[in-house]
Amino acid sequence: MLSGKLKKVLTRLLLSSAITLMVLAASVWLGYRFRPQHIDLRPFARIPRPELVRGSIILPYTNTFSAAEVGAYDDELEAFLYFEYLRGRTAADGVQMLLTASPAESGPSYRIFVVGQDDLLTDIPRLAQLEGRGLIPHSDLSIWSENEFAHFRYQSHIFEAAYNVPVQQNLETLDGFQLQPALAEFLLFKSQTDIRILEGMEAKPQPLTRAQAEQSAADIIAVARFYDLPLDYFLGVGAMENNYMDTNGDLTHAVWKKSAQSGDIVLKHRRKRVLVSDYSIGAWQITRETVRYAHRLYLKDKRDYSGLPERLRPPRELDVNSVSDAVLTTYAGLLLRNLLDYFHGDVEKAIGAYNGGIKTPNPDYASGVTRVAEYARRVLEHAAVLNSQDPAKSKTPKSPSAKDAAANERPWWDIDP
Repeated sequence: MLSGKLKKVLTRLLLSSAITLMVLAASVWLGYRFRPQHIDLRPFARIPRPELVRGSIILPYTNTFSAAEVGAYDDELEAFLYFEYLRGRTAADGVQMLLTASPAESGPSYRIFVVGQDDLLTDIPRLAQLEGRGLIPHSDLSIWSENEFAHFRYQSHIFEAAYNVPVQQNLETLDGFQLQPALAEFLLFKSQTDIRILEGMEAKPQPLTRAQAEQSAADIIAVARFYDLPLDYFLGVGAMENNYMDTNGDLTHAVWKKSAQSGDIVLKHRRKRVLVSDYSIGAWQITRETVRYAHRLYLKDKRDYSGLPERLRPPRELDVNSVSDAVLTTYAGLLLRNLLDYFHGDVEKAIGAYNGGIKTPNPDYASGVTRVAEYARRVLEHAAVLNSQDPAKSKTPKSPSAKDAAANERPWWDIDP
């Protein structure tokens, strides 16, 4: 006869085994449902065995360190932008991210990893959840040695430090050759991580293509410098409005006018008044009536518009139904310049008025624009400087001396601790 105590022990073991099998089956199903995970079982990995730790069942699978690659990029700034974005979206869940770089024949390869918890019952569902939320396109689990983990962790630390140390150059002094590629990458990133796209909303806009991002970057720089605008805040407005994507908004918005003008979409007639559609247009989300106002400002403006590329110059006659995105960028710049002059250079009030009007500037909108502006400035200034320091990316490299040749073969991020 088994003692009561022994019966209890056996019962607990059987119950634990049953629970383990059920949880493991669920984890396997989740892994299959959201794309099967590849586990690189190198010699120092171990066969998963259930363990009871602090009252919870875990399923360890390595004696060293586990990590899952969740993104691979050829461009450093693109990799860093997604690295910071993923960290921000997963920090509350305790997810640890690493950004690494490895040399390759075609140039450096930048990869983002999620550090594993050495527990299949945690790691597989976590990766499946990240995929389900649209934050990562895929994930591949692998095993790292202690030296590999230390090296990659140090690399990630170097990336973070490099994008946070003070730089002498700023947006105002960077030339277009230095700034435009980084800005194009920033615009592309912002459009691709728009919440409407990630969550698959029905009315989601189309993310920018690389060609569109490069053209938009050139347009934004040209307009900001023509009107002497703070580029970082101008970028913040574009991000807050539509993340630089060309799609209309507020489609049901309408206003009453004394009389209809050419191109108006008339919805109702009343005595001596008409109701016209006043939806917001394109990337800068300027309403149709505000476009008319911006065009009047343009016609009165004394600046020499030959200083702008031709595609950015508004026509003398306005067709409110066919305003190009390039000309809309010019109108947005002119409106912001006008507001800055009205508020005597007070950026916060001018930005708030861009959204709420001069009588009721929107402080919440201004706060959101400021956050984007500060982030854009930090990233773009550092990216431009780091790109100029990387001999692999320099388009006009200097001829190094024999003494410096070996050092120049290694990019700035490939430094031993």
